[in-house]
Amino acid sequence: MNDRNALRKRLEQDKIEFILVQFVDIHGAAKGKMVPVSCLDDALDVGAGFAGAAMWGIGQGPHGHDVMARIDPTTCTPLAWMPNTARFASNLFVDNQPHPFCSRTNLQRVLAEAKAKGFVFNVGMEPEHFLVQRNCDGSIRPWDPVGVDTLEKPCYDYRSMSAAMGYLQDVTTALNQLGWGAYQVDHEDANGQYEVNFNYADALVTADRVTFFRMLSTEIAKKYGAIVTHMPKPFSDRTGSGLHVHFHLADAESGKNVCLDHADPRGLGLSKLAYHFLGGVIQHARAICAVTSPTVNCYKRLQVGAGLTSSRSGFNWTPAFASYGDNNRTQMIRVAGPGHCEDRTVSAGCNPYLALAAFLAAGLDGIENKLDPGEPNLGNLYQRTLADIRDSGIKLLPQSLNEAVEELRNDAVVKSALGVIADDFIDLKSREWQSYHKQVSAWEVEQYLTSL
Repeated sequence: MNDRNALRKRLEQDKIEFILVQFVDIHGAAKGKMVPVSCLDDALDVGAGFAGAAMWGIGQGPHGHDVMARIDPTTCTPLAWMPNTARFASNLFVDNQPHPFCSRTNLQRVLAEAKAKGFVFNVGMEPEHFLVQRNCDGSIRPWDPVGVDTLEKPCYDYRSMSAAMGYLQDVTTALNQLGWGAYQVDHEDANGQYEVNFNYADALVTADRVTFFRMLSTEIAKKYGAIVTHMPKPFSDRTGSGLHVHFHLADAESGKNVCLDHADPRGLGLSKLAYHFLGGVIQHARAICAVTSPTVNCYKRLQVGAGLTSSRSGFNWTPAFASYGDNNRTQMIRVAGPGHCEDRTVSAGCNPYLALAAFLAAGLDGIENKLDPGEPNLGNLYQRTLADIRDSGIKLLPQSLNEAVEELRNDAVVKSALGVIADDFIDLKSREWQSYHKQVSAWEVEQYLTSL
């Protein structure tokens, strides 16, 4: 009750009049219901009710009982764009029981399994995204109000970033008012593409924050006449957007980074446990891809050779192989520093709750079975041929959603990370691929219409 009274007092001090009860569907898209702050007790104890079949992947038909979204009081997040409203991340319940089709509840389940083994999963995620505008014909172009973001290599360029500095400063200020520790922002490798970095936290907090960041960026961009897209590859000739995952395991009691070992004989600063974790991730990488790159468009980033050929800048910055190396951005897993790893394959289009659950489960399997990732791969992996890679034993990541889903279908470890969500996820993504594959593109018409 004291905690509840403290929350009421905070909401009153912040002049909060409405609560946004926020949850996600199977895609990770933010959903919600709004209730007046006078209904706080109901939002905490009962939840905001809705029809589960009205959302993707909630495991219900139209006859299903009400799904109740109950707010997590630790996630109070005032809205910078609507100061009288606070967002709370929520868990889903049906008939007063936790609903296993809730992505957030599912991640909590996997995190609890890790904690039972003595581990906390600490994660930072880097949300790359584009600012775009629509043309009269419905197509899109990079948002460039003063016509200077035109370089082939615009990454970090001041002039290219200058028009977006108001947007970036508003986002940074809003995040730091929430205590997130946003510490740097930049213009990324594609025209109209940006990244905001904020402090790492445990996986659940980070997934909540990524979801809110998508909401926040969308709203602030409106002020500048821009549309934010977290679509992984909105332009075929420009670098795509990732949601790079920086991670380490920590001891559940002491908080010590158990992936760190300065005496590592391989010289990367990783412990034996960290190598086993990486062994699990690499072993299950092809199935993990279905969850961390869950749309047809994601695989426009992960193509073999894309590191050299699919971007105006000269690089796509996305590895296509299940590998790890030193501080080297051509690898799937970059060891950015002692005890600090980064997965560069994760797509901006993923559901962060499901992605982190799959990733963690694979790593824990590696620890349990003492899987060996092999020696680190050094040098420029983009320059190695496909035949050379295969001869070396490195796995090629799936080159289409269909291929990834088939891997997931046959991987018991990654499927178990999704719990009951797995079958619905596989079915939905299979139908997404089939729908895409039936389409006749403008490229096909141009290529084949009069070819014979």
